[in-house]
Amino acid sequence: MNDNTKIVAALLAGLAAGAALGLLFAPEKGVDTREKLNESLKDLGEAIKERSAEQKEQFNDLKEKVVSTIKTKMNRGKAEFEDAIDEHA
Repeated sequence: MNDNTKIVAALLAGLAAGAALGLLFAPEKGVDTREKLNESLKDLGEAIKERSAEQKEQFNDLKEKVVSTIKTKMNRGKAEFEDAIDEHA
C-alpha cells in the first residue's frame, strides 16, 4: 500500500467517522438520523470501491510493465548467450 492509498483510506475513514458522529448527535428523529447515516455509509462504500478499482488498474499496469521488462531482458540474455556459443563453436 503506497502513501497515497494510505492517505485516501485515512481521509475516507475520517469522513465516515465525522459524518456518523455528526448524525448521531444531531437533534433529529432517529429514523431521519439512521437514513442519513445509512446514505453516508453507502457513499463511503462506493468511494472505496472506486478507489479499489483504480488501485487494481494501476497494479495491473505495473505488472504488465514488469513482465514486459523481464521478457525483454531474458530475450536479450538468451541472444547474448547464443552469440557467445556461436563465437566459441
